[in-house]
Amino acid sequence: MMNREEASHPTAPATETVTISDIAHKGDGVAVFETEAGEKRLFVGGALPGETVRVSITGEGVNERGRIEEILHASPDRIEPACPVYDRCGGCSLQHWGEHAYLAWKRHQILEAFLDRGLEIEIGDCVATGPASRRRAVIAVQRRTGAPVAGFRERLSHTVVEADGCLVITPRIRASLPKLIKISHLLTFGAKGAIFTVLDTETGLDVSVGEAELPPERRQQAIAQALDLGFARFSVGREIVVEAHPPVIRFGGIAVMPPPGAFIQAVAVAEEAMAGLVETAVVAALAARPKKAKGPARVADLFAGCGTFALRLSRLAQVHAVENDKPALEALSYAARHTQGLKPVTVEARDLYRRPLMAKELAGYDAVVFDPPRDGAAPQVKELAKSGVPVIVAVSCNPATLARDARYLVDAGWRMSPVTPIDQFLWSHHVEAVVVFEKR
Repeated sequence: MMNREEASHPTAPATETVTISDIAHKGDGVAVFETEAGEKRLFVGGALPGETVRVSITGEGVNERGRIEEILHASPDRIEPACPVYDRCGGCSLQHWGEHAYLAWKRHQILEAFLDRGLEIEIGDCVATGPASRRRAVIAVQRRTGAPVAGFRERLSHTVVEADGCLVITPRIRASLPKLIKISHLLTFGAKGAIFTVLDTETGLDVSVGEAELPPERRQQAIAQALDLGFARFSVGREIVVEAHPPVIRFGGIAVMPPPGAFIQAVAVAEEAMAGLVETAVVAALAARPKKAKGPARVADLFAGCGTFALRLSRLAQVHAVENDKPALEALSYAARHTQGLKPVTVEARDLYRRPLMAKELAGYDAVVFDPPRDGAAPQVKELAKSGVPVIVAVSCNPATLARDARYLVDAGWRMSPVTPIDQFLWSHHVEAVVVFEKR
């Protein structure tokens, strides 16, 4: 529904009254209406289904968007956002939505992605996470007129919004924001800002800076300052500038020292939920292993990272971990070698997009786990579909690519379990999912 209103000034943006029919996959409200040119979709940030809102229109063509000027009819699911900068910060897009409807929408995103691929699925309840739990955060520090600002980008902008009141990150990361600003004075970086990847570990904060340089003449000063600020480790790029204490993360109780800027699941509770589903599936696969099977039980962990799943699974079976990031693989291998009670863990540095494990190489594995980046794992899944691996467990941060990859396996005769959604990134549009495939 849309009603055009005359702008009060020739240069003022046009205003419209629209009714929101849905929430798009990026978290914006969607208004669909007819124009002389045909059906039109307008994206309105901060709007909810069923609401009638008056919006000002900015941009043109595909970049045209609506900004709420007044909510004429509010959704019963609307709640007051708790964050003081929610209306500007791009970190959260759905904090104004009640939990029940919000989590139901995340489930629906997965359902729609699978239906788009012609797959009807069962879907479990969404595993929720709470505030102040994000142990890994990417913080931007930007210089502007006056003091530098540390926080997150505004929506659709490179401008940084202060995050000193952020409700998502851990208290220790939140308290570190002034420290990031302080050490940023020693760095050189462009107008978009320096990017700090901050990991809250049991030995302190692991701080890695990207899109910035540390001039050689300031190196000693940076070392002294990082130590004074209490960082466990401070790195620029992947070069360690100083390490007061090796940063430690535990995967199922196994200590790992990740490399600078390493990918780690952002929320420990979400990681535990994923790992529990993975372990349950692998345990079942090993229990179904033929009694006359030759050799030890074997599991492959593809896109293994620092060992989120591989190390846990090595308590159950021999594990072959494959990952393109060599420093991450070295951290995994080191942890496996220095932990008692684990079964053998082998590692392989390999780009699974360019050189996936072939079906013949997968022969003999009792289960395969894969947790790829957002692009999914199409080249690898096509080979898995040709294999005889009894159980495959897929972990994904992108429902669209997960559904695409699932289609390959289902078409090759695999049976799909119910999908479990996990709300790792609270109040954002992102959703994780875990699904198990069994050979029929």
